[in-house]
Amino acid sequence: MIGFYNYTVVLTYLSLLSSVLGIYFAFGIGDLGAHPEYAIICLMVSGLCDMFDGKVARTKKDRTESEKQFGIQIDSLCDAICFGVLPVAIGYSVGMRNWFDMPILLIFPLCAVIRLAYFNVAEEERQKQTADVRKVYEGLPVTSVALILPLLYSFHKDIGECFPAVYGAVLLLIAIAFITRFKVKKPGMKTMLGFIGIGILECIWMLYKTRMK
Repeated sequence: MIGFYNYTVVLTYLSLLSSVLGIYFAFGIGDLGAHPEYAIICLMVSGLCDMFDGKVARTKKDRTESEKQFGIQIDSLCDAICFGVLPVAIGYSVGMRNWFDMPILLIFPLCAVIRLAYFNVAEEERQKQTADVRKVYEGLPVTSVALILPLLYSFHKDIGECFPAVYGAVLLLIAIAFITRFKVKKPGMKTMLGFIGIGILECIWMLYKTRMK
């Protein structure tokens, strides 16, 4: 079979599977009604997998150049679906279904893909110059939606009928941040563990709010 299937890409593949499941929940295919809260949880799972896939891959010291390049490409391809398409599916699920919502639902994945493609080019050039781990990102990383959107969704009942408009506005701001030229320091392990803690609290809070329906 073509491709690579060792442990260095397992988390990336799991991230993709989680996001596809999230799209399923968002649209409510078949007799299953739409469940954006489950889609949000899938988004968080994808974010968790993406947070550590690079670290796991780097533990394999004998990676070939082909394995390294495959890792870069497959990571971005999966990220395009996880953090570019799934948030849009969630937007449709929560009520972004008017004609004026369409531009945002189109712009968001476009900006995500542009940023990911730019990152691939920049990363390839960087790796030709140094073997050091990247310390700074340019533009808002697409994986940030795995923290921002769950936090926003946890207040959807408090926001009420205006939530689709608020969600759309946040999507637009995030899309702009994807392609804006500014520096973001790559989080260290302590910060990443903090993000996980925040994600767990968001998940608990969201499920609690859901049960209060």
